Amino acid sequence: MSQPPARRTVLRGAALAGAAGFGLAACSPGDSGANASAVPDQPVELGAAAEVPVGGAKLYREDRLVVSQPAKGTYKCFSAKCTHAGCILSEVEKKEGSCPCHGSRFDVTTGKVLQGPAADPLPEVPVKAKNGKLIAG
Repeated sequence: MSQPPARRTVLRGAALAGAAGFGLAACSPGDSGANASAVPDQPVELGAAAEVPVGGAKLYREDRLVVSQPAKGTYKCFSAKCTHAGCILSEVEKKEGSCPCHGSRFDVTTGKVLQGPAADPLPEVPVKAKNGKLIAG
């Protein structure tokens, strides 16, 4: 006669199933991050304009935005929400932003897709520097 599985085994299986379900939800368009608008519906103060390097970019993950400064005093802002499945970009290196969910890469100075599966560019968001601070939206 076989014994029922130990309590620890059952709990471990339930935890793994829950984690697997969370992983799928994090990549699906139905997660809360995906339901949030790709662009702010009201102005958002991002912080000091000096934090964005000339010729580089800065990711504002909490605000779901990425700002680049292609030339001194010129700022470009894009949604940091991947157009493939709604995940938020995880990092920006030089002029490329990468999505942690499926590997899409974007040019953060133009929003253009550099590597799929995303097919659509990142939506542009108006941005201005005012009193040394960046304001998007």
